[in-house]
Amino acid sequence: MHIISFDVPFPPDYGGVIDVYYKLKAFHSEGIKVTLHCFEYGRGKKKELEKLCDKVFYYNRKTGKHLLFNSLPYITASRSSEELMKNLLSDNAPVLFEGLHCCFHLNDSRLKNRKKIVRMHNIEHTYYSNLAQVEKKFFRKKYFELEAKRLKKFEPVLNHADAIAAISPADTKELSHRYKNVFNVMAFHPHEKIEIKEGKGEFALYHGSLAVGENNKAALYLVNEIFNDLNAKLIIAGNGASVELKEAVRGKKNISLRENISTDEIYTLLKNAQINILPTFQTTGIKLKLLSALYSGRHCLVNSAMVKDTGLESLCHIADSSAEMKKEISRLMNQPFSREETEMREKILLEKFSNKTNIRKLIALLF
Repeated sequence: MHIISFDVPFPPDYGGVIDVYYKLKAFHSEGIKVTLHCFEYGRGKKKELEKLCDKVFYYNRKTGKHLLFNSLPYITASRSSEELMKNLLSDNAPVLFEGLHCCFHLNDSRLKNRKKIVRMHNIEHTYYSNLAQVEKKFFRKKYFELEAKRLKKFEPVLNHADAIAAISPADTKELSHRYKNVFNVMAFHPHEKIEIKEGKGEFALYHGSLAVGENNKAALYLVNEIFNDLNAKLIIAGNGASVELKEAVRGKKNISLRENISTDEIYTLLKNAQINILPTFQTTGIKLKLLSALYSGRHCLVNSAMVKDTGLESLCHIADSSAEMKKEISRLMNQPFSREETEMREKILLEKFSNKTNIRKLIALLF
């Protein structure tokens, strides 16, 4: 089979490529030969991918302001390649397109008789609309607004897919109103078993890519509205913190910012935290950092937007107002994580969110 990836999926260090990389591992473990096609724009060629794939091809992602005047979404127009088409046409194997990003060639007549599956990581136009709402810089805000409109207009290209593999129950439901053959295939991730440390931690953790507007907004919310008058300690971990966030943290004795740390260091913090606190203002897709917190961390405190229609609601403590969140933090900081909670996670996560279960769903769609 062929997989077209929007980026080089190694190292698996951010949401989208985590799903792609662990999907590759799962296909490999099932004995499926994968030809991987990557659009490369800074991460470079990776030998690690050759261990999981039969062949790996790289294509330069097109960049340039002229693409902003294209009627297609920038994320899609920048990922077209006649060389890619030539490689796809070298056999008749099924093709998995990773997101609308990679769907430039989905409706190409030369692929008319091929089995084509699209993996949807988000409802992309909603995701970009939400990015626009939290963006402070004028030109980036306008770009996100324009991209949202183009993505909404482009999305019906999905009618050319034989099936759509949506990443969350909520996205599956929404896409099913517009397209046929929509199936829920949950996110692929690095975890094979529940591993939660005994005892209590001494801090709450928020982690994520802080360069993403939504995560920056969530971190500022925690600093300014939640931990502003609590004794509890908060660590914010991630790369690309804004000047505004750095200023907000400065002088706060109970809040520290950990920037430019490795994935391994993030996991160490996640496992040692008493609470993994993960509010969000985006309801599309499913957050892989939430799955990591549930597989490896103690208490998980979220707002409704983080878990709505994910199937993970019963595994998290949910608080929506600032007052409710403060109250839950004070309670959970003193509450040991119980064996019963671990057992509940094992039941739900290993049954519905295991890579083995989900790769077999995907194989059934492809073959």
